[in-house]
Amino acid sequence: MSAQLNEWIDWLFAAAGLDGFAILAITIPLGILQGLLGIFPFATLILLQVSALGIGGGLLASWLVGTISALAVFSFSRSTFADWFERRWLGKLQKYQKWQHSMQLYGGWAMVFLRTIPIMPNNLISFSAAIIKMKPRDYLWSNIVGNLSHIWLFGILSAAVLFPGEDVRMMIVGYAVFLLVLLAVFIYRYNTHYRHQRKAEP
Repeated sequence: MSAQLNEWIDWLFAAAGLDGFAILAITIPLGILQGLLGIFPFATLILLQVSALGIGGGLLASWLVGTISALAVFSFSRSTFADWFERRWLGKLQKYQKWQHSMQLYGGWAMVFLRTIPIMPNNLISFSAAIIKMKPRDYLWSNIVGNLSHIWLFGILSAAVLFPGEDVRMMIVGYAVFLLVLLAVFIYRYNTHYRHQRKAEP
């Protein structure tokens, strides 16, 4: 099934005949479809965009597609399922109130981690953020940063296949600096905000 979908996507690209960043006209709808249903791996779109746009352009396009599709899925899930989930399950979730509070407090950072390390499908990450009613502002920044981290890491890990013969040491060094900056920001936010919020919990 996955192989057939990949063949269909390849055919769609060939039939459209789009060049450069015009391929976003195809990859953004496909990214939203992938974010909603998860019927093919997002890596398929990354590989296609890198093939069409080169290393820098392909990874940038993949970041844009991943960010836009995740925002669309979050908005859809929040408007369609969040209120129903709260009415249906709120009583059963009272004993997990502390957990919910922690998720709402640290939720943005949890989203960054989950986007970076693909241990959960993209659609489930967006759906989870919607049903716990994460603040749109927190979801927006965590989605932008998390998708950047995911695409960057994917590019490094797939360098031998995606960029044969290319020197990716600068990508690796840049990513290490990026992670250090994220860690420093989290520590600062924890010491100036999150720790006080936790002390204020009942």
